[in-house]
Amino acid sequence: MPDELIDWESAYRGEGEVEGPPPWNIGEPQPELAALVAAGKFRSDVLDAGCGYAELSLTLASQGYTVVGVDLAPTAVAAANRAAQQRGLSNTSFVQADITSLTGYDGRFNTVVDSTLFHSLPIAGRDGYLRSVHRAAAPGANYYVLVFANGAFPPEAEQRPNMVDEDELREAVSKYWHIDEIRPAFIHAKFPDMSNAPFQMPEFPKDDKGRSKLPAYLLTAVKAS
Repeated sequence: MPDELIDWESAYRGEGEVEGPPPWNIGEPQPELAALVAAGKFRSDVLDAGCGYAELSLTLASQGYTVVGVDLAPTAVAAANRAAQQRGLSNTSFVQADITSLTGYDGRFNTVVDSTLFHSLPIAGRDGYLRSVHRAAAPGANYYVLVFANGAFPPEAEQRPNMVDEDELREAVSKYWHIDEIRPAFIHAKFPDMSNAPFQMPEFPKDDKGRSKLPAYLLTAVKAS
C-alpha cells in the first residue's frame, strides 16, 4: 500500500486523479454513521476528525450537538464554515489542522468520529493520529471509525486510500482504545465518468440512489474511564 499523503487540497479543488471531490463525499453523512446518530450513539461534544465538507458535522449541529470539525485541506474547511454560516449553525466550528499532531482539546470530546479519514492518512501517520484523538477524548468517550477494507480500490490506482484488513485495524486502534466491535460495512461513493480514468473501479452493488457500496469496516471503541 502507498505510504504517502494524498494531496487532499488538490482533491477538494477538483484537481485530483478522479475528477471532482473525493467520491465518498456524497452530500450527506455516510449511511453507516447516520444510522448510529439515529440510534442515539453520539454524545456532545463531538470531534469530527477529517471532516471534509462536513456533511456529518452539519447534520449533528442541526440536531443540537456541539461539534468541532478538523481537516487538513483549507478548501474543505472554508466550505464547511460557509455552510455552517448559511444554515445558522453557531454550535459547530471548523479548524484547518494536521490531525496527527492535534493539540488544544485535551479531554473535551464525548464522541470522536472518523468518517473515511483513517484510510486517507499515510500509514506512518496513523499512530500520531490515534494518539491525538485519544488525548482529545474525555474518559468514557465513544470512538467510531468508517474505513475502506482491502479490495475497495484496484492496485493500479496510484492514489488509492490505505485500505485495511480487520487485524491491521484492530492492532493499530487497540494501542489506545478499547475496541467493542469491528464489523463489515459499506462506504457509499458517487464516482464520475471513469471512462478516461487511469484505472477502472471494480463493480460493486448500488444503493437506492445509484451510489456504489464499497467494502469497509465500522469500528466501535471506547476510551477507558
